[in-house]
Formats: sequence, C-alpha cells, structure tokens
Amino acid sequence: MPETSTKTPAVAKFALIIVCMGSIIGPLGMASVNIAIPDLAADLQANAKMVSWLPTLFILSSVIFMLPASKLADNYGRKRVYAYGLALNAFSSFMCGLGTNIEWVLFWRFVQGGASAMIFGTGVAIITSVTPSHKRGAALGMTAACIYIGLTVAPAVGGWLTDLWGWRSVFLFQVPIVMALLLLIKMRLKGEWRNAEKTRYDWWGTSIFAVFSTSLVYGLSLLPDIFGVLMLGLSALSLAFFIVHQSRSRRPLIRVQMFRESRMFSMSLATSLLMYASNFPLIFIMSLYLQYVKGLSPSHAGQVLLVQALSMAIMAPFSGKLADKFQARLIATLGCVIVACGLLVLSLMNSTTSIVYIASSLLLIGVGFGLFSTPNNNAIMRGVKLHEVGVASASMNLSRTIGNLFGMSLVNLMVHYYLGDAQFTQAQNPALIQTVEMAFTMSLGFVVVACVISAFRGTTRTA
Repeated sequence: MPETSTKTPAVAKFALIIVCMGSIIGPLGMASVNIAIPDLAADLQANAKMVSWLPTLFILSSVIFMLPASKLADNYGRKRVYAYGLALNAFSSFMCGLGTNIEWVLFWRFVQGGASAMIFGTGVAIITSVTPSHKRGAALGMTAACIYIGLTVAPAVGGWLTDLWGWRSVFLFQVPIVMALLLLIKMRLKGEWRNAEKTRYDWWGTSIFAVFSTSLVYGLSLLPDIFGVLMLGLSALSLAFFIVHQSRSRRPLIRVQMFRESRMFSMSLATSLLMYASNFPLIFIMSLYLQYVKGLSPSHAGQVLLVQALSMAIMAPFSGKLADKFQARLIATLGCVIVACGLLVLSLMNSTTSIVYIASSLLLIGVGFGLFSTPNNNAIMRGVKLHEVGVASASMNLSRTIGNLFGMSLVNLMVHYYLGDAQFTQAQNPALIQTVEMAFTMSLGFVVVACVISAFRGTTRTA
C-alpha cells in the first residue's frame, strides 16, 4: 500500500515536533535512571551484580530490536510503529515504577529498551518521508540536537526527581508526557507512511544477530567461569555465521561488502564503536562513585555529570561547521585525543579527589566527544554511495548501540568480579574504587585505539 499522506508544510511541522519530543524523552528516560540507581538498590535491597544489569538490558534490547522495528515500520506504517513504541515505553516505565523487586524492574527495563528501538528506528524515517529534500538536513539536525538535549538534562533531572519524590518518579514522570504526545499524534498528525510494497525481512539474520548480542553480554558477565567462556565462543561463532549469512543474502540487513569497498566507512564505524564503548559506562560508574564514595546527593551528583553532557551539546554543532571547512578525520581525531586526555586525568582520581577536579575532567571529555561525534558521523555517510545512505545510517546506529552494549558489558564483568553479590555499603567503597579505576583504564584503552584508527581512516569525498 502506498503512502497515504502528502508532504505538506503542516504535516512536516507536526512530524518534526513529535519526533523531536520523542528524541528528548528517549535519552532522558534512559540516562536519568543511572542517577537513581543507589536509591533503587537500597529500597529493593538489590546487590551490585543485579543493579549493573539495569543499563545493560536496556541497551541489549535496543540492539536486538532496532532492525526489526525499522522493517516493520517500512511495511506496516512508520507512524504506527512510532506510536506503538511510545505507548510501550510509557507502559514499561509505569511498570518499572511499580516494581517491588529488582527482577521485576529488570524485566520491564528490557521491554523499555525494545520500545526505544521502535522510537529511534522510525523517527528519522518519518522525518525523511514528510520533509522536502532541501529542508531535510535542517530537520535531521534538529532531531539530533534534541537527542543531545535529552542526554544533557538527564543526569540533573534524574537527580532532582530522586531527591524530591524517590527513584520511582524517574520512571513515572515520563508517562504523562508520552500520553500527551500520543494524543497529539492522534489529533494532528494525519496519514501514514510505508513502502509501496511489503518486502520480505531477513528474520534468520535478525535471530543470529540476537544470539550474538545476548551470548556476548551474558558470557562476559560469567567470566572467568567455564560457561562464560563457552558463551563467548557461541558469540564468536554466531558473529561469523551472521557475516557469512549477510554476504549471501538477497536482502541483507547490512551489506557487508560495504566494509571492504570503503575504508573510510569501515574505519569510521570502528572508531564510533570504540568511542561509544568508552563513553557510555561513564555516567553509570560515576553516579555510583559520586554518591557512594563522595557522599553526594542524587541532585548534586546529577549536576556534576551535567558538565560532560552540556559541553558535548555545545561542541557538537560547532564541530559540524569545522568539518565542513576541514577534513572530518582531523577534527574527529582531535576530539579522540582530547577525550583520551580527559580520561587520563580522570583515571588518577581517588576517594579524596575534589569535585572541581572531577568536573574539570568531565568537561574535557565532553568537549572532546562533542568534537568527535558530528565529523565522524559525517565521514560515515560520505564513505558510501548515495543510494546506500539508508544502510549507512542503520550501520551508524548499530555501531553506537553495540559500542554502548560492549562497554557496559565489560563494566558488568568488573562489577561482578570486584563486588559480586554484595550490596552497596560504606564497607564496599574500596572495591567500588577498584571497579571505577578499572573502568577508566578500559575506556582509556578504547579511546587510544580509536585515535589510531581515526588518524589513518583516509580522507572524505568532497561530493
């Protein structure tokens, strides 16, 4: 069935408003929870091992369901899948807020990750469907800016809500906002957008990729147990099988030949994966450090973490302009180097380190990451042919989410090793500091490798 809506200015305007609001709510709901984890753990009497799964399960679910959600949207309607994703996000958030044990919250956190995949897997497609080509760049830029806004305010909002009304409010506050957004979609956004013909979907490829992701995360959490080693072996085998399957498939999820055809494309994706693997666990691990070791309140900890996100949001548009004048490789690599410097400074902290020192280090990391992200995304999109930009966009999202998942999975392993089944108490602070130090060392190692790959990725095409 063909699209049933025209690209009128009014439709484009309301679609942009709705997608931008969703782009704020999604990251806000994801990242604000990290600040509430200490209060949640104390209330539900959850040990360190269980608590570390809160961000990991969300990302794992997003990785698994992102490609299926995009395909369902193409076949059955992008607005429909987007609205269902919002509704499922509100419902799962509500259920998390009602949780009386950590297992309940973890289950609904996994569901919430799938809802996030439905929202982010279709939002950009809606904008592309309704916006004229000469205005599309500005619209997509506004959408990206809203994601940064959500990530920027998340630590502070999570801290304030937790201080005022407890950890449950971090989940529940999203519900009325999403319900209002769904009402706006129902009343003002008319029509639907889908492909003219339904196409078959590579469910085998999706299943293999899900096995790879799940066995990787679970295997890392079980190390050094022999079953963990076996799970990692299964992960490696399923990844190899996925690559072979995709190379032979008539309708692949990702055309793997692109990685051989374009050095710029493949190396930029590798850089993205490593940088996000280094950055995503920082908010989780710093939230624990600031509240348990430094004794800060949730709102105060959120304000400290706000420094990094705010500097990222400020630098990202500026770096985009620099990338238009200079090679993206140069700007992105400079960003990687600055992030490495910030992590090196941060890795030297201990239990007596001042808040000013920590905030200054986070500021440096935020500036570097803001310089890196936009030029690197630009390099990814310029590294492919014009008719493959859709696949490149999906690959870019996957590299980011897999990087997030891999980095958080390794931090899971560290939490399990140093803290295990122990609950967070003052007596566990030395073990927590060891975990933090190891996490910073891991992140620094990722960024150093990213610096090398970024520097040797080559130059972007000018057209």
